Amino acid sequence: MPLLMLDLDNTLIDRDAAFGKAVREFLSAHGLPPTDVTWLLSADASGYTPRQALARTMTERYDGTVPADAILTFLDRGAADHVTLAEPTRDALTKAVAAGWTCVIVTNGRVSQQELKIRNTGLDMLVHGWVISESAGHKKPAPEIFHAAAAKAGQPLHSSWLIGDSAPADIGGAVRVDACSVWVSNGRTWTEPTYRPTHIAVDTASAIHHVIGTPKTARP
Repeated sequence: MPLLMLDLDNTLIDRDAAFGKAVREFLSAHGLPPTDVTWLLSADASGYTPRQALARTMTERYDGTVPADAILTFLDRGAADHVTLAEPTRDALTKAVAAGWTCVIVTNGRVSQQELKIRNTGLDMLVHGWVISESAGHKKPAPEIFHAAAAKAGQPLHSSWLIGDSAPADIGGAVRVDACSVWVSNGRTWTEPTYRPTHIAVDTASAIHHVIGTPKTARP
């Protein structure tokens, strides 16, 4: 059973859309200007801003208006409470499992938050497991987190594929462990000059279909 590693945020799930919904609810609940949605999405940087740093930034902006614990609760559960798994992605993942692929989610983040997303979308019932950077002790693109995924799956990395939306974390990580990769472009253009993915797909469902449709003789 070949190994298929999949990124979570903005690959399997639309994390930015979910966070955007949470932001609008947060602003409304606390009587804050709806125009702050642009500022908060920018401060979040698609989840790449560390939680504590974003919490400090929000506390400074909303000092005396929003309790600190409300900000932390929003950051912990905001996106997780709104994530959904698109049906085309669900169908493609189901077909990958049926075709014999061992599917493991490999994601950066905190265990409590990422596992909540996985369970809220039903991904826990579809994939064979997951590796989260907080528990692994390493973040993508470090090779160790991919080795942890292979160990969980009981599969070698040299015949594996990785699907993700981040050039440095996902595709750069795949290059480090000599795995094939599919970059989910989400309407973007590839700009990295020093390395490239094995394939570029417009969305995650297309990426999964590409991987499971690749002849065994063409795999690494």
